[in-house]
Amino acid sequence: MSTIQVQGLHPLKGEVEIQGSKNAVLPMMAASILHKGTVVLTHVPRIQDVFCMMGILESMGCICTLVGHKLTICTEGLTDIRIPEQYLKAMRSSIIMLGALLSRCGEAITCYPGGCSIGKRPIDLHLYALKKMGAQVIEEDGRIVAKADRLKGEEIHFSFPSVGATENALLAAVLAQGTTVLYGAAREPEIEALCCMLNCMGARITGGGTEVICIKGVESLHDTEFRVPGDRIVAGTYLACVMAAGGEGVLTGICPGEMETVFHVLGSMGAEIEEYDTGVKVCMKGRPRSVSLKTSPFPGFPTDLQSPILSLLSIGSGTGQILETVFEGRFATAEQLKKMGAQIRIDEKAAVVTGVYPLTGCKVEATDLRGGAALVAAGLSASGETTIDHCHHIFRGYEDICLDLQQLGANIRRIL
Repeated sequence: MSTIQVQGLHPLKGEVEIQGSKNAVLPMMAASILHKGTVVLTHVPRIQDVFCMMGILESMGCICTLVGHKLTICTEGLTDIRIPEQYLKAMRSSIIMLGALLSRCGEAITCYPGGCSIGKRPIDLHLYALKKMGAQVIEEDGRIVAKADRLKGEEIHFSFPSVGATENALLAAVLAQGTTVLYGAAREPEIEALCCMLNCMGARITGGGTEVICIKGVESLHDTEFRVPGDRIVAGTYLACVMAAGGEGVLTGICPGEMETVFHVLGSMGAEIEEYDTGVKVCMKGRPRSVSLKTSPFPGFPTDLQSPILSLLSIGSGTGQILETVFEGRFATAEQLKKMGAQIRIDEKAAVVTGVYPLTGCKVEATDLRGGAALVAAGLSASGETTIDHCHHIFRGYEDICLDLQQLGANIRRIL
């Protein structure tokens, strides 16, 4: 069990390069199986979710080689059409393999994310898109079996701009017969990056990054090399860390234009933000100002940064509120922050927070990826030492959060 220890109340000052994007690289890895050849991805983050996706690909007969941050995927030997259940339990986003497998092999077998099909399923839109394109989908005993001789282009109207469903539909449509048009598609930068990568492989996609994406099916793709963009969520987390501790920091290797909504919110909380072509500088003096905000699909405020903002509001001057409109269960970190002295009241989909400064260091537990990172930010604003257990959640998406924050001047270390 990995543990992180943080000594708080030390202002930060430094510079760090942001790792490759977790949310971009995983669908790119899934896209590699659309081509019977070799795909090379550079600037790949060495995180647990990448290793998990490598395990999925290798279980199907692909060969994956990760040297430094360069990942080579050879898919010529792909033979298995099953997505192993243990990987779905470890990483829900592995469901994006479904559309690519169906398109490449004409069949795919998987189970529901989390191994349970009871209640409202989080993949209804995924299956809707595949069925619209002609797939026969059989759901029984917690398993999903999808079959199609060849998928056909179709107009698909999403009732919600689901990132995963958009990705699955994109991957399914690339080799489909005819033209597919996605209406109400997710607009996240990671979708645009996936479209760019697929086009580099020979796909014919327009509209990536907009709510209407057009995919003209092609017969085959070719080898390519593509650089994974910087991770805007990691960047947002580190901006929150600098604001929690005070001081200043420079983050490089990102596209500031993808983070305008985040910059606006952090600026309203008192941060001085200076944008560069491929980076940003943040300066923070004093406590954050409390604000009210709501999460929403891009270009709105990202739900993945809701937890770090919760940590900032916990030390804010006044009372603020976060309305969560994307995912349920995003406020689990509130109970851990309360152990540190935070005053948080959860009212259905809203968290109402009255700031307390400083928080008090104690032993807390990471219950999820972004919540765990938020506890690191909270520890930087707390007196004494904060010990965060179950940090394997954090390492799913952050390559080395301790080293990165050390470069920004934080007193933080990982204990194996």
